[in-house]
Amino acid sequence: MDEARLSLFKAEVEAQRREIERIFAKIEERRKLKKDPFAVESLAYQLHNLYCAFEDLFKVVADYFENTVVDSKRYHRELLQRMRLTIEGVRPALLSEEAFKLLDSLRAFRHFFRHAYSYDLDPKKVELVLEEALRLKELYREEIDRFLRAFED
Repeated sequence: MDEARLSLFKAEVEAQRREIERIFAKIEERRKLKKDPFAVESLAYQLHNLYCAFEDLFKVVADYFENTVVDSKRYHRELLQRMRLTIEGVRPALLSEEAFKLLDSLRAFRHFFRHAYSYDLDPKKVELVLEEALRLKELYREEIDRFLRAFED
């Protein structure tokens, strides 16, 4: 592997990890505001942003390893599915099965949130998505670390 290109890749992954951390911090702040009538919407927005930040990380990985998704109709799902695959001789899987399932649920919520113009958000459903996001928070750092270790000399 070209060292300069690999260094750039690692820097992009780390930058995206910092963005994910920043959004998780906002989620923690919003979580404390449960009594505020706008807290559910604000929390839902940050959960939406969280998936988008993870998807940006997946794009960095897919672009670096030249395994981008071409089916635009199923792009979001297929990109996520690619991240749980080990591509022999190319790269290890970025995600475990558990992280994949949590992110797939977050992806579905993001899709709902983007298209919920005429719906009120159900606070109980947002709470369920929040719980899954917090479980993901416990997993994702180690998964990224494990992935990056595969490229050490």
